[in-house]
Amino acid sequence: MQTSIKNVLYNTDLSQNSHIVFRYAMHFAKITGADVHLLQVMEKLSGDAMLALQAYIQDDNKRHEVIDERVKKARDRLEQRQEAFWAEQTAEDRKVRDQIKSVTVCESYPAEESLNSVEPHNCDLIVMGSHERGMSHNFLGSLAKSVLRRSHEPTLIVPPVVAH
Repeated sequence: MQTSIKNVLYNTDLSQNSHIVFRYAMHFAKITGADVHLLQVMEKLSGDAMLALQAYIQDDNKRHEVIDERVKKARDRLEQRQEAFWAEQTAEDRKVRDQIKSVTVCESYPAEESLNSVEPHNCDLIVMGSHERGMSHNFLGSLAKSVLRRSHEPTLIVPPVVAH
């Protein structure tokens, strides 16, 4: 019995170890021929943060510009990380870059956006990292734990790399 992987959702937070998680996503793409869909979800600003923003920037248009700029900077950072990653790869490995079919950067609730991104892209596999936050999360970050618990698709959780 063989399982086919045709679409991979790579969920990134651009943390220190995200390039390692991306390497796993692209490895699966290379060996299976799957398309890859990149997703970076920035946590929505808290109610307190929004109140502070409203207090300091009273013009609605300017406030929305600030929020939009936050997403744009995240998109730029993702693009810079991508360029750096691909520059380090061999010419043969760079070919798999063509399998990246979508890049989404948004402000939302990370677990919900991650799960909601699976169906539109017909993803067969979710690849994401975990964070080392101690025993309170049982070695999984809250996002990874939430996605893993609620996903109907196989989910690969890549642990953080710890220097020895």
